[in-house]
Amino acid sequence: MTPEDLIGGNAVMLALAAFLILAVFLGVRIVPQSEKHVVERFGRLRAVLGPGINFIVPFLDRVAHKVSVLERQLPTTRQDAITADNVLVQVDTSVFYRVTEPEKTVYRIRDIDAAIATTVAGIVRSQIGQMELDTVQSNRSGLISHIRDNVANVVDDWGIEVTRAEILDVNLDEATRAAMLQQLNAERARRAQVTEAEGRKRAVELAADADLYAAEQQAKAKRVTAEAEAFATAVIAAAIAENGLEAAQYQVALKQVDAISKVAAGQGKQTVILPTSAVEAFGEAFKLLKGKG
Repeated sequence: MTPEDLIGGNAVMLALAAFLILAVFLGVRIVPQSEKHVVERFGRLRAVLGPGINFIVPFLDRVAHKVSVLERQLPTTRQDAITADNVLVQVDTSVFYRVTEPEKTVYRIRDIDAAIATTVAGIVRSQIGQMELDTVQSNRSGLISHIRDNVANVVDDWGIEVTRAEILDVNLDEATRAAMLQQLNAERARRAQVTEAEGRKRAVELAADADLYAAEQQAKAKRVTAEAEAFATAVIAAAIAENGLEAAQYQVALKQVDAISKVAAGQGKQTVILPTSAVEAFGEAFKLLKGKG
């Protein structure tokens, strides 16, 4: 075997080894977790490679697109819209999305960010045009949900999933802001007047309740006093019925003595002149007491 034959044989082996190494290099594809690779064969879609080690046919298949599946945020955009009550507003929106089907994204739409931004602008204008300004400001969460659902329905054919849609701000022109501020101040003044009137009304109601309670308590006291007097009268009547006229005279005498004692105890009265009837009353009282004894 000549050196030329040896070199020629080694060259064939080296070429075969190089071909095998190149085939392995072209046939093995390692896809990161954050990506999906779109494989084409002769210009047509062949497969979509997921994360990990994948194998393709060397020299026939090629990775045409490497698509990130991470969540993306569109730049904040501002759209002009007119509400149902003819107020011009400027709405700042932001949309978050991610690619779920790369084969649709790369073959059905060219500029996915611009397409989503245009879709969001149209939906925002359409929805705000059906709402009044007060509703737009007070029901922002419902507006966001409506925008997200409508955008999701539109971009579904592009292999896109809309994860979030946010309305960052609703701006008004100066004239509208001044009118709203005036309306807000008037509403605050009205609420203050209503609160003050309700306070006065409540105070009157409480005073009336207090008067009613006092009248009820006085009526109860009078009823108790009347019942006590009635009971005392009944006891006296029973004593008179049992002991006759002497019991009545005894009670009258005690009342006269008590009245004279009170007069004598008064200030500025140093001398007390007792009428003859009072002296007789004392005597009658002592006689009756003696008779009782």
